[in-house]
Amino acid sequence: MNLLTDSLGPPIAFAPMFPVSRPRRLRTTAALRELTAESRVHVSDLIAPLFVREGIDTPQPIVSLPGVVQHTLPSLVDEVRQLVALGVKGVILFGVPSTKDDVGSGAFDPNGIAQKALRTLRDTFQDDIAIVSDLCVDEYTSHGHCGVLDSSGRVDNDATLDIYCRTALAQATAGAHVVAPSGMMDGQVGAIRAALDAAGFVDVAIMAYSAKYASAEYGPFRDAVDVRIAGGGDRKGYQQDWRNSREAVREVLEDIDQGADIVMVKPALAYLDVIAEVRRLTPLPLAAYHVSGEYSMLKAAAANGWIDHDATALEHLGAMKRAGADIILTYLTRWYAEHVS
Repeated sequence: MNLLTDSLGPPIAFAPMFPVSRPRRLRTTAALRELTAESRVHVSDLIAPLFVREGIDTPQPIVSLPGVVQHTLPSLVDEVRQLVALGVKGVILFGVPSTKDDVGSGAFDPNGIAQKALRTLRDTFQDDIAIVSDLCVDEYTSHGHCGVLDSSGRVDNDATLDIYCRTALAQATAGAHVVAPSGMMDGQVGAIRAALDAAGFVDVAIMAYSAKYASAEYGPFRDAVDVRIAGGGDRKGYQQDWRNSREAVREVLEDIDQGADIVMVKPALAYLDVIAEVRRLTPLPLAAYHVSGEYSMLKAAAANGWIDHDATALEHLGAMKRAGADIILTYLTRWYAEHVS
């Protein structure tokens, strides 16, 4: 029975015509909340981004990415060994070379830092962890763009595809399980798939940065890989416009048609609508990249006592999972593995 208080008299009792819905019944205890949770983040859903730098003797902290370092080869191996022990199933590798040139030749040099690291990781861990290699040239070019420049200083899409194919073959030869083209060149997935298949690397998968936006949230990452775009330029000519979502769907579907095995949306938090739409459209594994700016904002706000770090981190990762991401690339991977899983 429910009671209503009549201002002119005593409480009035009444019987509802139908049972009253009480969703709060399932929130009353922690056990009930766990039993009825609709989505969960597991440590096996996470990929840890790792940086390895040529020409250093000790790991170098990245000031704008608290808790993240540029690794030496030995410290990289030690880090991955600890991640494996914690149950992490994937890492993505970014190389930081000591020298750069106009075409980013270090990206496809068999003796480049990324290839050395890939060989070392594969020899050490075999198939115990999925080794993903970011496939781009911005870390390796003197101008900081993701491709070869033409005579007018713009990225030449088709000339860049040749560089990407050479890089994919170098990475596959070095031991990558997955290559992850991130440059947003038209046709990159199809060109890379054809090159890998022709060379016999039919089992090397492609995780495509399919919907990668020209975001303002990549600053700390550029610190991590020592990239500055020449002349104060930007990548708006080839990365996606943050105002567009239908365009993202088109990019994703084209990558699927070209042979992508996993598709990605980057960044994550500001593009949850895009993640949800892509999830609706494809059964392929869907990745979300919790980017450097998203991570650093969390760390900075927590350091100032403005938010609860752990609670907010869980909420952010949960939002990506709830939106439909199967895989989350995040600098929080080790923290999650150590403190949550």
